[in-house]
Amino acid sequence: MLQAFLNIWRVAELRNKLMFTFGMLVIYRIGFFIPLLGVDQGQLSDFAEKAEGSAMGNLITFVSIFTGGTFTQSTIFGLGIMPYISASIIFQLLGTVLPSFQQMKKEGPAGRQKIQEYTRYATVALALVQGAFWLGFIRNNQLVYAEYANSMTFWLCGLTGLTAGAVFLMWLGEQIDKYGLGNGASLIITAGIIAGMPTAIMIIVEGFSLTGEDADKPYTPWTALLLFAAFVVVVAGSILITQGQRRIPIQQAKHTRGRRVYGGQKSYLPLRVNHGGVMPIIFASSLMMFPNLMFGWLGGVFEGNTFFYFLQRSFSNMGSFPYLFTYIGMIYFFAYFWTTVQFQPKEMATQLRDNGSFIPGLRPGPRTAEYLEVVMERITYVGAGFLAIIAVIPSVVAGYFDIPFAVTSFLGGTGLLIVVSVMLDFVQRIEAGLMMRNYQGFLGTGGGGKGPRIRGGRPT
Repeated sequence: MLQAFLNIWRVAELRNKLMFTFGMLVIYRIGFFIPLLGVDQGQLSDFAEKAEGSAMGNLITFVSIFTGGTFTQSTIFGLGIMPYISASIIFQLLGTVLPSFQQMKKEGPAGRQKIQEYTRYATVALALVQGAFWLGFIRNNQLVYAEYANSMTFWLCGLTGLTAGAVFLMWLGEQIDKYGLGNGASLIITAGIIAGMPTAIMIIVEGFSLTGEDADKPYTPWTALLLFAAFVVVVAGSILITQGQRRIPIQQAKHTRGRRVYGGQKSYLPLRVNHGGVMPIIFASSLMMFPNLMFGWLGGVFEGNTFFYFLQRSFSNMGSFPYLFTYIGMIYFFAYFWTTVQFQPKEMATQLRDNGSFIPGLRPGPRTAEYLEVVMERITYVGAGFLAIIAVIPSVVAGYFDIPFAVTSFLGGTGLLIVVSVMLDFVQRIEAGLMMRNYQGFLGTGGGGKGPRIRGGRPT
């Protein structure tokens, strides 16, 4: 492993890309210390602490995954990369529904550049809308200094700062895509999530005692050991579900040219077990914020109604059975929804037929498409089950073991899956860069020494 790290710095191109990526992430973190005009940061932080465990607290925690926790410290990067991610998801869905966007995707680089241009415009629009909602929220909750509360300067400077911050982060992500390593937007999200890990560790350290008899220090060595073991197990499971594949055998048809026979090679078609990635959890988590708000409003309208009171209490507690049951059901629903939108078995079967390949025992065309659809439905059921287990672990641990959600969020859920998938992709890109130059990588592959020198057009 140490040798692999040393090899990275021996390759000039890989070293420059890595340093550029880290430099951009450092700039991203600096923006969290530039506050918005007129916002009382102390009151905002106190409000977020008091809201912990409620529907609003859950919403702040969920959004903080994409903003690095800046909704407890409103800065110019308060919206994070969320507007760009939202715009990208919208156009990704439109690309599978609208024929005009499907045609753009088939046009190659020119079409993708056009879609990227639309995504940038949509990012600005979403940043303005989300920024207006956020500024209205902190103003209505009296989290703004009195001299700025009814001032147009607060709205103008706030919207300009939040929108400019979101657009700058979009540009930062695109620069990482172009000149750095990995996916820029994903790395920005990952950096924001990892930035919250020291805070979670400090919560355990400050509340640690050998006996656990002190009410202010309830965490014993067994608690710390349990949390560490759970973290290792969940990370291993996340890697398993991220890398898991169902490999469909593919046979290439033979054809004869003169006296030679070409084709006939065997390969496989990899189908990801977790085809939807982290998207089912994101959709389910975002929608689970609304039942508590809705039932709370209905409880106020029908005051004294025990049914609405029960629902409000159930959905305000993330560890309750009704909340977890509904959460798991929504994860399954969105897992199948996202797979249906993104996975196109008919198009895949057509491509196999056009390339002269087929699945042994199945006729090319509709029969192959039907088989692929059935297989994907089955593995999606298993993948959604793994997602549901990983997603509910933080809620169960926080609810039944009385551990803050800021700590248990690193034991599963959206944040951990994002970090695992992004870091796996990041390591694989470094591995590919080392292997191209005949260096041994992290996985023990590659040559182990320097690649061949080129002199006069011939390797020496």
